[in-house]
Amino acid sequence: MKSKITVIALALMMIVQGIAFAQIQEPAKWTVELSKKDAKVGDKIDIVFKAEIEKTWHTYSNDFDPELGPILISFEFEENASYERVGDVKPINAEKHYDEIWEGDVSYFENTAEMRQTIIVKELPLKVAGTFEFQSCSDETGMCVMGDDEFELNIGGAASAVAEDQKEQKKAVVSAEKTELEKSKEKDSLLTLFILSFLSGLAAIFTPCVFPMIPMTVSFFMHSDENKAKAKFNAFFYGFSIIAIYTVIGTVVAITLGANFANFLSTHWLPNILFFLIFMIFAASFFGMFEITMPNWIVNKSVANEDKGGLGGAFFMAFTLVLVSFSCTGPIVGAILVASAGGQVLMPIVGMLGFSIAFALPFTLFAIFPSWLSNMPKSGGWLNSVKVVLGFIEVALGLKFLSIADQTYHWGILDREVYLAIWIVVFILLGFYLLGKLKFSHDSDLPYISVPRLALAMVSLSFVVYMIPGMFGAPLKALSGYIPPQATHDFDLNQIIRDNAGAGGHVSAEPHTAKYSDFLHLPHGLKGYFDYEEGMAAAKKQNKPVFLDFTGHGCVNCREMEANVWSDPAVLQRLKADYVIIALYVDDKTKLPEDQWYTSEYDGKVKKTLGKQNADFQITRYEVNAQPYYCLLDHEGNLLVDPKAYDLDVNAFVNFLDKGKENFNK
Repeated sequence: MKSKITVIALALMMIVQGIAFAQIQEPAKWTVELSKKDAKVGDKIDIVFKAEIEKTWHTYSNDFDPELGPILISFEFEENASYERVGDVKPINAEKHYDEIWEGDVSYFENTAEMRQTIIVKELPLKVAGTFEFQSCSDETGMCVMGDDEFELNIGGAASAVAEDQKEQKKAVVSAEKTELEKSKEKDSLLTLFILSFLSGLAAIFTPCVFPMIPMTVSFFMHSDENKAKAKFNAFFYGFSIIAIYTVIGTVVAITLGANFANFLSTHWLPNILFFLIFMIFAASFFGMFEITMPNWIVNKSVANEDKGGLGGAFFMAFTLVLVSFSCTGPIVGAILVASAGGQVLMPIVGMLGFSIAFALPFTLFAIFPSWLSNMPKSGGWLNSVKVVLGFIEVALGLKFLSIADQTYHWGILDREVYLAIWIVVFILLGFYLLGKLKFSHDSDLPYISVPRLALAMVSLSFVVYMIPGMFGAPLKALSGYIPPQATHDFDLNQIIRDNAGAGGHVSAEPHTAKYSDFLHLPHGLKGYFDYEEGMAAAKKQNKPVFLDFTGHGCVNCREMEANVWSDPAVLQRLKADYVIIALYVDDKTKLPEDQWYTSEYDGKVKKTLGKQNADFQITRYEVNAQPYYCLLDHEGNLLVDPKAYDLDVNAFVNFLDKGKENFNK
């Protein structure tokens, strides 16, 4: 039954993909307008580029390293005397994420996009015209699409009134309402943050600043009042006060910083270096170098207010706990706030709510069930061990902030192997500490180690063993979001082997001298062509079918197919022996000689670059503009089988190649 369901599901997926191939994909629809319709000479206004993006698609921005791979949105303006540009086109609230395929931080828009170019009006009538290119990709279908558009804006003159009417109509395209997909994503991210924050709150309980206070505070509530019921009510209020205090902190962060602050936090060197230093200072404190405490006058004033009794006393007792526990909870709370400071105003509030609920939970439960106190482990040296372990983790996590600044500004301080070397040393030392081989001045004697402590030591040292191959270029995919990208690695053994092997499919026409082969290449040492006519001529000469690959430099899913499907020995052998490969890059910016330019029958635009001509060929010949897209052809350019798109099923790809060869031989 299960296999039948799988077959049906695959069939439905193929049907859906077939429908998608039958039409040109336009996932991002752009509108362009001026921020001020009645600008005067000397005014500074914005050209506003807005887009409505289809569900499951995202469009790349222009504020990340272009060397990573995805195609950044680019703009060309027709300069004239009526205006002067100020700076470059800037994205508004683009999302930044670490991409495992490109091994770096990329920036893109989902659902809606907005970019702005500031200009100064020099004279009227004003005319601003130009073109822009962009790339959109879909996580659901695995497709990437190149797009381009033109714009012309006017103030004054005969065309202005008509243009203004068109702008008003286009404004309706971008709706203020959130799509159902966006709401669903927000709900998922909030739930994830709440769970992680809750777990962080539980971890904070087992620190030397908090754990010993549980029996002290619970005993206070159970014995300071003759009325046990009232004491329990006060204990409840004490727990709610802890939640309220931390939630207020999250609310203040949300209001004062908001979502726009996220980009500053994630990319600018100043906050990242500051967070790195804070983590290192807390780590030194956890190791016993010094003690971090709140100013005495703040704590003393809060303690003095505890004597008021009643609900006021319970509140100030909660406030005192927050202040006293700062030296242990500070880095945990700070990490939650840093992680949630952008994206949504609700995130810092939800983060602090999750943390505080877990943090307040033991105080409330032990007040309701005081007999549990007798079963609670006694404070002792193990609490200090928890603090020292947190210190090692602080060092490891704090490096991430320095790494972000290092990558963004290309300082070259923390290359991949340097970063891994530090982590390896940190976790070796942590393993030795847990085994009792490393001791700090404030540690208790350890005559023997417990089973949980041994288990943690094994986890730490096993993690070290996992990281060691990374020093020689292993990808370490599980850590890809935390360590610098592979491109920063100096000694990459896999790359050296690939470079020295020189193995690839042999093609008698000397493909290494093929057109554009000086800057275009195929993966896994494969040899092929990058010009359609030249590749077809070679296929006829060798009497082989053609494997036509519509690809792109910035196509994430193309790289996934090459890494996971093309690399399979069965696929690689067939590509080398049975086919002549023609790879057409649809996003290549190489400008062709003017005598090779032509006007497209599809959109009426002049195609001046190699990439635009390849993209136009794909659209006009196959009515598809998404990549990756694979076609198996005979010598006349006829399809041997139905084309194939993004599909990580190796067996299906082998069958695709075998069927094409079989039909060619017929």
